[in-house]
Order: sequence, then C-alpha cells, then structure tokens
Amino acid sequence: MKIQWKKLVICVAIPLAVGGLASLLTMNGMKEFGNMEQPPLSPPAWLFPVAWSVLYILMGAACYIVLVAPRRNNDALLAYGVQLFMNFFWTILFFGIGSTLTAFIWLLLLFGAVVWTAVLFFRVDKTAGRLLVPYALWVLFAGYLNLGVYILNR
Repeated sequence: MKIQWKKLVICVAIPLAVGGLASLLTMNGMKEFGNMEQPPLSPPAWLFPVAWSVLYILMGAACYIVLVAPRRNNDALLAYGVQLFMNFFWTILFFGIGSTLTAFIWLLLLFGAVVWTAVLFFRVDKTAGRLLVPYALWVLFAGYLNLGVYILNR
C-alpha cells in the first residue's frame, strides 16, 4: 500500500500538538513537580518529554494505519479521540491543577480507554494495535508515579 504522506503527517501532528499544548498550559506545574518527593524508579525529568514524543508519534502512526485501512473502523477512531482527550486532561489535572488523586483516578480511566483503543485498532490492523502497547505500558508506569507522588506529598 502506498503511503499517504499528508494523512500520515496530520495523524502524527495531532497527538504531538495535543501533548505540546498540554505541556505549554502546565509548564509551571511541571516545574513544581520537580520539587516534589518522587517514588522509587522515577526517571530523570528530561526523559518525560522524550518518552511522550515517541509515544505520540507511535499513536499517530497507529491512527494513520486505522484511518487508511480497507476495513476502517470509525468506533476505533472515536475511541482514539476519546483517549487523546483524556490524555490531555490528565496533564491538566496533574500538572495544571495539582490534583494528584483526581489525576490518578483519571489515569486509571485513561488506561482503560487506551487498552480499549488498542483492542479496536488490533481488530483493524495488528500493527496498529501493537503500536499502542508502549503507550499502555507507559500509562501504567505513569499511574505508579502518579500514585507515588500523591502518597509522598499529601
């Protein structure tokens, strides 16, 4: 299948833009996060934007695969949009508002949305589903970090 570059670029740009906007809106909270007590296994601060950038690119590539698939599934694309919306607002809850407990609960819901999206993507194209696995694993790890920050800093 020939790559439809315009669609691919748009599909990758959307999650990168969502993540970038969330980061821009919560920049002060991210600085405060660095001063909080962190749970064991917390990565260095520079790793977060790198990891999220890679994950957003994988998410966009997965979305592109589903979008152009012969058996395209609009429910899968809707689920993708919902989890991306939830991803954006987790950042606002955690870094913007500083509500770490609410953010943790939201993150549990986000994990469910990511898994559901991955299942729907997998049904359309196995590669698309697999591209979301690192994202699901990172959200689990983020949940551990989120809960740890809540417990250690309340």
